[in-house]
Amino acid sequence: MEIYNTAGTCSRQIIFRVSDENKISDVKFIGGCSGNLQGIARLVDGQDIDYVISKLKGIICRSGTSCPDQLATALIRYKEKKANKEAEESESR
Repeated sequence: MEIYNTAGTCSRQIIFRVSDENKISDVKFIGGCSGNLQGIARLVDGQDIDYVISKLKGIICRSGTSCPDQLATALIRYKEKKANKEAEESESR
């Protein structure tokens, strides 16, 4: 499970998984508008990480961001962390 602490939204945290095939699952928002966030979680379930980022990045609600935008940010950070880990492992070989 990945955990991302949001900024600028009613939701405080996003919890999610990404499979080896880069598919998103088990998305849960902590706090925020329950119905809307359950809808987002269901819509992204099983979707490719890059597809979800392309659809949600830049959606604005308040404070220059939104819960969907924060999910995109969480996924981008996940990808960066994964790429850094793979680079470190490659260098150590």
